[in-house]
Amino acid sequence: MTGSRVLVVEDDAPLAATLERVLVAEGHEVEVTGDGLDAVRRARARVPDLVVLDLMLPGADGVTVCRRMRETAQFPILMLTALSGTEHRVRGLDSGADDYLVKPFAYQELLARVRALLRRSRPAGRLRFADVELEPAARVAWRGSRQLSLTATEFDLLEYLLRHPRQVLSREQLLASVWRDEP
Repeated sequence: MTGSRVLVVEDDAPLAATLERVLVAEGHEVEVTGDGLDAVRRARARVPDLVVLDLMLPGADGVTVCRRMRETAQFPILMLTALSGTEHRVRGLDSGADDYLVKPFAYQELLARVRALLRRSRPAGRLRFADVELEPAARVAWRGSRQLSLTATEFDLLEYLLRHPRQVLSREQLLASVWRDEP
């Protein structure tokens, strides 16, 4: 799955840059911060699809950051740490992390875990293209982090377009599918 918003929270600048490069190459939109408190602010300002979170951070440690993020949202969190003891993994997972990866790790494994977490977290039926996302069951749409205020017809049109990405649609197709009940 590509095109997801990923927040990387890692204070080791070379590792953060590598994580960003690897995730961007996979097709994700990546935001990076090295501070725990800044990560909480960013996640609340623009909800990510997934967070890659280091355990040891300035500002607030990964466990605290994870708990604070869980207060307001339920996106997947992959915790990274150099601490390999069972108690550290249990503490990270109990704080709300969905998965845990010990450093050093293979980037192929990191990407596989990211794909698995995104696959499991994506609500069934949610549609997305570029920075536009739509949840048909709730009849809610977003552009970036901003919720859109749409009329019923505008919502139906957007849903139809998102269900037919990169397709040329005729006027007749749109009229028949979106304005089917109107004279």
